[in-house]
Amino acid sequence: MQPTSYPLNPQRTIDELKELRALTSNEDGAQRVAFTETWAKARAWFREKLADLPVEVETDAAANVWVTLRGRSDREMLIGGHLDSVPNGGWLDGCLNVLAGLETLRRIAAQGTPPVTVRLVDWADEEGARFGRSLFGSSAASGTMNPDELRDLTDRYGTRLEDAVREYGVDMDRILDARQQLKNAAAYLELHIEQGPVLESMNLPLGVVLGTFGVERHSITFTGQSAHAGSTPMDHRRDAFGAAAKLGLEIREIAKRHGGVCTVGRVVTKPGIVTAVVGQCDITLDQRHLDADALARMLQEAKDASQRFAEEEKVSVEWSKLWQIHPIPFHPTLIELADEAVTEVAGVSHRLPSGPLHDAAEVARAGVPTIMLFVQSLRGLSHAKEEDTKEEHLAMAVQALDRLASKTMAWLESQA
Repeated sequence: MQPTSYPLNPQRTIDELKELRALTSNEDGAQRVAFTETWAKARAWFREKLADLPVEVETDAAANVWVTLRGRSDREMLIGGHLDSVPNGGWLDGCLNVLAGLETLRRIAAQGTPPVTVRLVDWADEEGARFGRSLFGSSAASGTMNPDELRDLTDRYGTRLEDAVREYGVDMDRILDARQQLKNAAAYLELHIEQGPVLESMNLPLGVVLGTFGVERHSITFTGQSAHAGSTPMDHRRDAFGAAAKLGLEIREIAKRHGGVCTVGRVVTKPGIVTAVVGQCDITLDQRHLDADALARMLQEAKDASQRFAEEEKVSVEWSKLWQIHPIPFHPTLIELADEAVTEVAGVSHRLPSGPLHDAAEVARAGVPTIMLFVQSLRGLSHAKEEDTKEEHLAMAVQALDRLASKTMAWLESQA
């Protein structure tokens, strides 16, 4: 158990979260979109919080900010998060990770030289809100980024990504130099709001994350024949929307059968007028699961169903892959240590997967032992100004992260 004399102050984290909210939010919510002036203001505020700590601060080639407390070993325990937000976002998403990590860093520094080097990282542009490319800084550090695929992405005003990030010191030709930041990384910890309803539905404040879902994301086009809505009998129609609608309902049953999630997020009909049978219907399908085999079965069942419904409606169907990422399980030892930490703080722990992706997924892809903690989200809301978590749960989350950090450092020291 952690001695009570440790100078951890969870209330300070809550106060700083409110301070950041007042500095970078308006009546619509948080406005810390990456590579904007408000985001830069948040980062300058964060640097002020580091002034009294015995740490080194640097910004890498991908605009990630690293705060380093040197230890007796060069092996590094990382604690990560992100200060950037979506437009009109909540007061906790991302920044809780950074500020809870800062409080843990303060506690560790107050104890003297730690057994391993401790680094706190504010990842650049986790959200991808401006250019549509999430996990920007962490994917550069992990080496999975292809800079040439990103240079010409544009924001809603037509500004190129390469030009925008250059204003913040990022050279796309050198961005993968950020990979050197992970060369001594031995463990990565991240705390995040759940962004979903599971913990609240179980009346639990905290949970341990098993890993992040794998994702299959596809565009599906059903093609039939447009015809007059009044003169075409029902049994003579080749209604593309009919097939798409059937699939939209079927993917819900597929998700239930396999314990995953499936979503049709976009539907476009053509010609798109009230007096015409739909000749073409384009939909998007997002499927997620923590198990790779189950995800593959979900995809195949959706494809089979789409073909069956196309035949029933006398239309054709074509699939086009939009994006794919395999499930990313977190480190088994760190899962156990996190479970211990949460149980010590909350009395009970629950293990659950993460549907959303996080920077932790990119760090894990780089081969670094990784773990995440979740804290309950009220009403399961996130990416909205209504996002909230009870303050007593926020305090418990800071305590759990701190205990996990102590356990992780002891584990790393035992490997020396």
